[in-house]
Amino acid sequence: MSTQETTTGGPSRLQQWRDRWNGMSRFQQWAFLVPLVLLIYALPVLNPPILSTEPGYTFSIAMFEVARYALVAIGLNVVVGQAGLLDLGYIGFFAIGAYVAALFTSPDSELAKLPYLVVLPLAVLVTMVFGVLLGSPTLRLRGDYLAIVTLGFGEIVRLLADLSPLRGNAGFQGVGQPPGTRADGQDVFNTSDGTPWYWLTVTLIIVVLMLVGNLERSRVGRAWVAIREDEDAAEIMGVPTFRFKLWAFAIGAAIGGLSGALYAGQIGFVNNQRFDVVTSVLFLAAVVLGGSGNKVGVLLGATVIAYVPLRFQSLYEYRYLIFGLALIILMIFRPQGLLGARQRLLAYGREAYRRLIGRPEQVSSDSALAAEPVKGAGS
Repeated sequence: MSTQETTTGGPSRLQQWRDRWNGMSRFQQWAFLVPLVLLIYALPVLNPPILSTEPGYTFSIAMFEVARYALVAIGLNVVVGQAGLLDLGYIGFFAIGAYVAALFTSPDSELAKLPYLVVLPLAVLVTMVFGVLLGSPTLRLRGDYLAIVTLGFGEIVRLLADLSPLRGNAGFQGVGQPPGTRADGQDVFNTSDGTPWYWLTVTLIIVVLMLVGNLERSRVGRAWVAIREDEDAAEIMGVPTFRFKLWAFAIGAAIGGLSGALYAGQIGFVNNQRFDVVTSVLFLAAVVLGGSGNKVGVLLGATVIAYVPLRFQSLYEYRYLIFGLALIILMIFRPQGLLGARQRLLAYGREAYRRLIGRPEQVSSDSALAAEPVKGAGS
């Protein structure tokens, strides 16, 4: 029995569940996931009484808000959770995606009108370019300095929206939507019914999760983890840290831009009042609350951040106080988040070293000790 098990009384229930899940075949995992995904798709239609929002807010719109926050959290998790880059201005990429959708689809814009489904990949491409442009001169900074620069970037984007080409507070109305007409003649994707938007966003979340999951299991993901744990050590070992950080920034920006374009299409209106620092902090809170570096964890954190104020509207004015207290308590008792990613890279390295020098008898205890979360690692 390992040292960790003797001191803690055995592995935690969450770790037991993870081990059981990892022991399943791919077919067994899909057999569990497919019904769960179908249930998630059906939520706006089922409208469970225990989940329904209070009067005054449509449940389907609330579900779209949750899905939108979840998509944002996945993108920010690539930057913060995987690569360990503290980004306080992620709202800037979200705003760029929303304005790209508005500029190319709104009748208030003088640019050529494009179909909404064409604008979605265009928003992804444009925000990715902005991610590279911002990251190229700033990603050589670390820690608090990088956080300050990204915070300034988010504010710069908001202030640029005051300029006349972006129409400031007047904004853009009639932002485009995906095509489709119902039997009664109304558009399928309208601003009053969030169900089609929810289905579209959940579909994109599944696609993004598959792409990000493949990246995490590749050389890119291992490089991100190495950079997050110790950038100097990763660079000494030959990892091109700047290039991989730039990749993380660009991919995170692209996902944020996609979410912004979906948001603009659903509400049908974009102006400079919707992209403040507070919203950016809420995005970051979703990642930290759920578990930085864990895809399922950040989805849970985004659900809590987006859904709770809509479910209990009487507490809406106190949401920042409640979330602040929740984060303080969480950092004291569970700093890795609700479903924090348990990083075992160091444990695997020590185990390989022990086996290499012919001392496998010490693997169990040393691996257990090395598997303990590293303070400040964000996982």
